[in-house]
Amino acid sequence: MPTLILVRHGQSQWNLENRFTGWWDVDLTEKGVTEAIAAGELLAAKDLLPTIAFTSVQLRAIKTLHLTLEACGRLWIPETKDWRLNERHYGGLTGLNKAETAEKHGAEQVHIWRRSFDTPPPPLEKGGQYDLSADPRYAGIPIPDTESLKLTIERVLPYWESTILPELTKGETVIISAHGNSLRALVKHLSGISDDEITGLEIPTGEPIVYDFDDAMQPGERHYLKDR
Repeated sequence: MPTLILVRHGQSQWNLENRFTGWWDVDLTEKGVTEAIAAGELLAAKDLLPTIAFTSVQLRAIKTLHLTLEACGRLWIPETKDWRLNERHYGGLTGLNKAETAEKHGAEQVHIWRRSFDTPPPPLEKGGQYDLSADPRYAGIPIPDTESLKLTIERVLPYWESTILPELTKGETVIISAHGNSLRALVKHLSGISDDEITGLEIPTGEPIVYDFDDAMQPGERHYLKDR
């Protein structure tokens, strides 16, 4: 039975500092490392061993993947990194403290930027501190200056359809180590969640989510591996 495992990266330094991160590269905290290792140990304990892996090109997701795979003895499996699994781009909010931003712009406005389906934050200033145009990993890639969840879905789902789903069709056990919003994009699609309902879905760090697929390649209900 083809199986999909989704893992949001462990706690990052900016998660801890309550800052908007988006495409900026931030490392894991000690807690994040522990969460990633625990995810791999859980995979081993449940005898759910990945055979192929996908992740973004961001450090926190890559490191989470490697720590998870090492903990379950699967560091050797094929691995693909792609920017289309990156976190949602938070535009001009990148690097800002969420609480301070709410004080400045109002909690309601910040909630709209964070949780609405199709309203993106203000665009990132070109040439500013968090401009990624000179980052070699994005050479030739159309770097967004801001994204809503809707825009994130528009880059994640074509990659899912063209690259990841075919591996599941072959019977592979696929693990994706990615981010809160790129994983929300996949969960919305796989679980048929409406535009309104998806705004309330939170993906916890380091908690593997599992989908089993039937013979017609239809996903079953999502569940946390710890409850399986």
